Amino acid sequence: MNTMEPQVMEKAFTPTLLLVDDEENILSSLRRLFRPLGYRILTAQSGVQGMEVMGQENIDLIISDMRMPEMDGAKFLSEVAKRWPDTVRILLTGYSDLTSTITAVNQGRIYCYLSKPWEDNDIKMTVQNALEKKFLEHEKRRLEELTRKQNEELREFNTNLEKMVQARTAEIQQTADMLDLAFNELRRSYVTAIPVFANLVEMREGSAAGHGRRVAEQARTLAQQMGLADEEVENIYFAGLLHDIGKIGLSDALINRPYIRLSPQEKAQMEKHPVMGEAALLALEPLEGAAKIIRSHHERFDGKGYPDLLFGDRIPMGSRVLAVVNDYDALLIGTLLDEPVSPVDARAFILSNRGQRYDPVVVDAFVKLLDSLPHQVPLGREVKLTSDNLREGMVLARDLVNLDGILLLTKGYRLTGALIEKIKSFERDAGKALLIHVETK
Repeated sequence: MNTMEPQVMEKAFTPTLLLVDDEENILSSLRRLFRPLGYRILTAQSGVQGMEVMGQENIDLIISDMRMPEMDGAKFLSEVAKRWPDTVRILLTGYSDLTSTITAVNQGRIYCYLSKPWEDNDIKMTVQNALEKKFLEHEKRRLEELTRKQNEELREFNTNLEKMVQARTAEIQQTADMLDLAFNELRRSYVTAIPVFANLVEMREGSAAGHGRRVAEQARTLAQQMGLADEEVENIYFAGLLHDIGKIGLSDALINRPYIRLSPQEKAQMEKHPVMGEAALLALEPLEGAAKIIRSHHERFDGKGYPDLLFGDRIPMGSRVLAVVNDYDALLIGTLLDEPVSPVDARAFILSNRGQRYDPVVVDAFVKLLDSLPHQVPLGREVKLTSDNLREGMVLARDLVNLDGILLLTKGYRLTGALIEKIKSFERDAGKALLIHVETK
């Protein structure tokens, strides 16, 4: 027989055993047996005393005799099972107590029963195994509870994290919206300022006043008809308004004479204005695209233009569009040839230079646009009013120009009370009434 002593279970605390028996010699024997193993030993000489001890101490394991006065082991362990179910219960019984043992097993749900007389090593191993099982079950419950709490904390953390992410996302979106708003406001400021620049240019044009505005409107319409991107269309419109801004520094003699009548030296001076126009706008980032178009709007499709002798597709599309529209209007007002020409002759000039001065694709689209011009304004979508009939909130259906052809307000501008009063003031200064085209619903 193996008489090796069982090792004491490693735990962070000392297990407490309660020994219950009405015979003092049995209790003494059990004390002597378990005390060397490091257990804390408590004793009771009856089930009643055992219940009292249970009410005062935290007991890990009970070893109870079956036959005791007042309350036998079966009843005692049954009560313990009801009130302290985590306590391990072991029953000591004789061979003649089989019926009572079965009752104890059923009612007390005991861990095991041992027969008297016991074998020391067997009872020590039984107790150690029972305590280890109890410890493992306790650890299992502790870990399960810990896992449950950690899962709850994780769920709460994830919920809070999701809320924080949503809040942060909302803050970022709000910041982005504010930046978009600021950018749009800045862009609107540029859009508002551009017609002012265009007015300064037109004031230097004399008899050609209104040229930039007309070119811008027609170039924008042509670009839209050709299916160009919205950003390119906008750049073309801005370039049309400002394409002659480089002429501001030129003399009146150069500006007011048709290009064909300039001397070679004067032409060389005039041909600098696209570069000067680009340079004037380079510092304004939203106008960089328009500035590049302005630089190249006098290039020719055959490479004989200026200032860079570009040809074909090397010329920006916006510049090719602007070249056709600019020359068409210049033909009508007499700043390209010796005298103004009729729309029919201007159209013929453009067609005769198709593939030479101008991109054939742009010319074809422009001719198609000219053919459709009488039908550009849908009937019933605008109305002409005098200033007395203007109301706050009305939207301009066309550019508003004064009697000298100077642009006052651009198409699409929403009228305010202050603007209406300014329009009336312009009329009083000029001594004539204006007709204002506004949109109808």
